[in-house]
Amino acid sequence: MGKIVAIANQKGGVGKTTTAINLAASLAILDKKVLLIDADPQANSSSGVGVLSSDVTLSIYDCLLNGVDPYETIFETDTPNLHILPSSISLVGAEIELVNQPNREYYMQAVVEKLRPDYDYIIIDCLPSLGIVTVNALCAADTVLIPVQCEFFALEGLAKLQETIQLVKKNLNPKLSIEGIVLTMYDARLRLANVVISEVRDIFPQQVYQTIIHRNAKIGEAPNMHTPVILMDATCKGAINYLNLAQEFLTRNKDSQIAQTVPV
Repeated sequence: MGKIVAIANQKGGVGKTTTAINLAASLAILDKKVLLIDADPQANSSSGVGVLSSDVTLSIYDCLLNGVDPYETIFETDTPNLHILPSSISLVGAEIELVNQPNREYYMQAVVEKLRPDYDYIIIDCLPSLGIVTVNALCAADTVLIPVQCEFFALEGLAKLQETIQLVKKNLNPKLSIEGIVLTMYDARLRLANVVISEVRDIFPQQVYQTIIHRNAKIGEAPNMHTPVILMDATCKGAINYLNLAQEFLTRNKDSQIAQTVPV
């Protein structure tokens, strides 16, 4: 049975979708069967692995609201072992359409549980908000991975998200826990970035991943090429960062490893 990991942060611009795409692709390269679920109506995770809006006729919206079998919506990607359940702009309407539904928080759980047996890991890329669709993702997930940008307001957003996770755990999904915290967009030239890293590690010593995602031009270029950075340039710092993150993720999950961590 696969593990379901939501990648969430209510603060935008922290590298959430970038982490979802590239962690999923790196795990797939390490021979894990991975499904990426795009739960953001902007559909950036979908296009980031090569599935454009023009390719999509059925999406996560249809699974949630129209009872479509999720197996009918899944695409294979150019990354071996990586599949995508895409999103579409229709998902915007789900926030309103689910409000008055019974058990409205568990629609995504019903979809994901059908898929769990076929994958080692299911990664859900959440909206940068705490609406009903994100709550659905948190109710479907076993754990939450939190990307945190190395900037001044990082701790404020992190504290609020942890409060939300605890509320969901208490009231809706008792098994939910925090997978870990990933520091992103690190620039070694900035003193503030190093201060943020030190503070986050002091406050959350057991939860922060040792792997740090550096600012890297290739990571920024990859979405325009509709491909994970590891397929675009496996030797660049960004690709190595995410491969190392995947290795650390597998180690924390006591899963088998294929390659060794690569220094950057």
